[in-house]
Amino acid sequence: MDERMRRQLSFALEIDKEKNVFRQTHLSGHGRRENDAEHAWHMAIMAYLLKEYANEKVDIAKVMLMCLIHDIVEIDAGDTYAYDEEGLKTQKAREDAAKERIFSLLPQDQKEEFISLFDEFEECRSAEAKFAHAMDNLQPLLLNDSNEGSDWKEHGVSSRTVYGRQRMTRLGSEELFMVTDQIIQNNIKKGNLPE
Repeated sequence: MDERMRRQLSFALEIDKEKNVFRQTHLSGHGRRENDAEHAWHMAIMAYLLKEYANEKVDIAKVMLMCLIHDIVEIDAGDTYAYDEEGLKTQKAREDAAKERIFSLLPQDQKEEFISLFDEFEECRSAEAKFAHAMDNLQPLLLNDSNEGSDWKEHGVSSRTVYGRQRMTRLGSEELFMVTDQIIQNNIKKGNLPE
């Protein structure tokens, strides 16, 4: 095999490690904690299914690829829980180092493409990045809701904190934010999310 293919296959094997990065969110039905690869796959499928609700017209293939690669850096950086204030302080530095190492396994043109997509997602300025972020927020919200807010309860998360994170959902989809608001309000009423 040539050097290009060797690098591509090396990257493909490396990203298998994403299946071993476990998140704080549990699978629906009070299952085990989900891993990053499952989260990314779920987001990508949701993006395709819900594309009609994006605030702006989006390149859905680009959104799906953003969803699929956005957490690859956690192979090195580890998962930073969305509501972990201390972990969030060092997240960017950890993820930048991971981004350079992992994407450098690829041929130069693909390294640049993936870093560009990753950075675009992180900066959340394009319509695609905003919609991908909406999926990144909605997916765990749906799982938390299906589990009666058990992950929120375990970590002492308040509705105010959840609303703070969901502001990114609104940037990508006003319609999905309205659904998010209903889910949060229902969980407040059930006692799963303190105000």
